[in-house]
Amino acid sequence: MNKTTIIAEPGKQELFIIREFDAPRELVFKAFTDPKILVKWLGPKDLTMKIDKMEVKAGGSYRYTHADSRGNEYGFRGVVHEITKPERVIQTFEFEGMPGHVTLDTAIFEALPGNRTKVTGQSVFQSVADRDGMISSGMERGVVDSHEKLDEILKSGI
Repeated sequence: MNKTTIIAEPGKQELFIIREFDAPRELVFKAFTDPKILVKWLGPKDLTMKIDKMEVKAGGSYRYTHADSRGNEYGFRGVVHEITKPERVIQTFEFEGMPGHVTLDTAIFEALPGNRTKVTGQSVFQSVADRDGMISSGMERGVVDSHEKLDEILKSGI
């Protein structure tokens, strides 16, 4: 089974999320950028996702919510800066519960032998405190849950 690696060096304003998937790069890229697929896997297993807006183009924006079983909603939004199919996505990310704490996220999709794909995500935070706050918020569980759900979707061929 593929493992999600999160690298957050002490004192730095960035973190990296690295994961390999057993699927071709074009398919993995599509799963990250097609709202009909993204809504099925992004977020912790115990939350449901709803996409309010997703413009997958340079200058586009997005907004989605995750909801728990009690009806609490958590909103996220950002602006897409670059979409280079199937290689790279650059966008901002902001949790609406902490307005003004915006990250710049880059995802690189690398084709590997055997129809596999390595995704390297880099998030640059405005401060080390913001980065550390994101890590302590339970982000790792959400990322790992998301990747496990995406594995299942990719196995089905989407």
